[in-house]
Amino acid sequence: MAINVNFEKEKDLLKVIASGTDESMQEVKEYAMNIIKQARSFQCTRILCDERDLVYKLSVSETFDYAKYLADHAPRIGKVAIVCHPDLIDDAEFWENVTVNRGLAVKAFISMNIAENWLVE
Repeated sequence: MAINVNFEKEKDLLKVIASGTDESMQEVKEYAMNIIKQARSFQCTRILCDERDLVYKLSVSETFDYAKYLADHAPRIGKVAIVCHPDLIDDAEFWENVTVNRGLAVKAFISMNIAENWLVE
């Protein structure tokens, strides 16, 4: 199953609700670029990605490459919080580390409330 995504805007917050499975690197890149496009369109500086129903299938090396791609192609929009399923937090935190090391303000969480609080700090 591919990545399904819906967007909601609340002031300068873009809420992204994703589900399904990231079946390929190309699909994950398209997902990310779609989020960037929506953030620009809505002029949002904070992004909350609810990925609790999204299954990560990328390998460690693909995750590394994806983080590098994102850092190279994503503008410095603001802060991005990713909330994932607890079973996938290790993958999300690895992606977070690689991405943060490249200058983006992102953080992975398993709690929606903690993620929302981090975005307003």
